[in-house]
Amino acid sequence: MKYNNITYGTFIDRPNRFVALVETESGMETVHVKNTGRCKELLIPGSKIALTAPDNKARKTKYDLVAVHKNGLGWVNIDSQAPNVAVREWLEAFPEMFDGITLLKPEYLYGGSRMDFYMEIGDRKILLEVKGCTLEIDGVGYFPDAPTQRGVKHLRELTKAATEGFECYVTFVISMPKVKKVLPNIDTQPEFGDALNEAKNKGVKVIHLPCDVTPDTIKVIDAHIYDDEIRSASSNEDKCS
Repeated sequence: MKYNNITYGTFIDRPNRFVALVETESGMETVHVKNTGRCKELLIPGSKIALTAPDNKARKTKYDLVAVHKNGLGWVNIDSQAPNVAVREWLEAFPEMFDGITLLKPEYLYGGSRMDFYMEIGDRKILLEVKGCTLEIDGVGYFPDAPTQRGVKHLRELTKAATEGFECYVTFVISMPKVKKVLPNIDTQPEFGDALNEAKNKGVKVIHLPCDVTPDTIKVIDAHIYDDEIRSASSNEDKCS
C-alpha cells in the first residue's frame, strides 16, 4: 500500500480520539487521526508524524495522520484501514498460504459480523479476519491497544464457523518494523485473550504478518502461522489502553 502524498509534521496534542493538533511547515493544523486507540506510547508531544491529504473538499480537516515515528523502532502505521489493503495486496501478489484462490470477497457477512475476507479454493471455504497491531513492548507486538468488543465478537464468530466446516484465520498485520509476533494484551482486555485461545483451540489459525513500513508505504514482507502457546502481556504501565 502506498499513499499518494505525504506531508511531515510534529505531534502537539490530541484533544479527542478523532483529531490531533500538529505543527507543519505551513503552521498549526487540526488533523484527523485514523485510529481510535489512545496510543500514548506513540502520540507523544514532539514526535515526528506523517500526514496524507485526501482529495475531498467537503472534509473538515485537510490531513489524515497515518504514521508516527517511534524512537528505537521506526515508523509505525496507525491508519486503521491500511491493514486490510495490505492483506489484499499480499493475497493477490503472494498467495503462498492460499494458492489457487478462485474467489476473493471482502466484507463477507457471516452470522452477526462482517468478516474482512471470504475465499474459496476448490471446495475450501475460508474466512479471514484482519487485525492491525501498532503496540510494541520490548520487541513484541500486542493486540488490542484498547478494548474491542467488536474484535472479541469476530473471534467468537470465527470459532463458530470453524465448527461448521469453514477454514478460519485471524491475521495480525504488524504495522511496524522489527516486530515478528503478536500476543494478546490481556492487561487491557482479558476477554480478548480468552476468546483468542478458545478460537485457536477450536481450529482457528493465527497468522502473523510482519511488514516493511515507511512514512508512505506499508507492505507485508513475511507470513507465518503462530503455533506456540498463546501467552499474555506482562503488566506495563506504558501500553496503549
